[in-house]
Amino acid sequence: MQTREDIFNTLRDSLVELFELEPERITLDANLYQDLEIDSIDAVDLIDHIKRKTGKKIAADEFKSVRTVNDVVEAVYRLVHPGA
Repeated sequence: MQTREDIFNTLRDSLVELFELEPERITLDANLYQDLEIDSIDAVDLIDHIKRKTGKKIAADEFKSVRTVNDVVEAVYRLVHPGA
């Protein structure tokens, strides 16, 4: 997961696998809570899944500000590219 596109593709696959979402619903602009109907428990599962994929932990505080799929992509990008 080096590029934002790699991160998005991995995230889309994860959302499909974890929450049985249709891939076409998952766009960068999709709101996790309104468009994809992910609740707070699902968000914790997603954070855990990202941790397993990257080997790095996302701080819960950082995830609180996440609203869209693009926000998650950017958070993961910053995680795997510190200082970027």
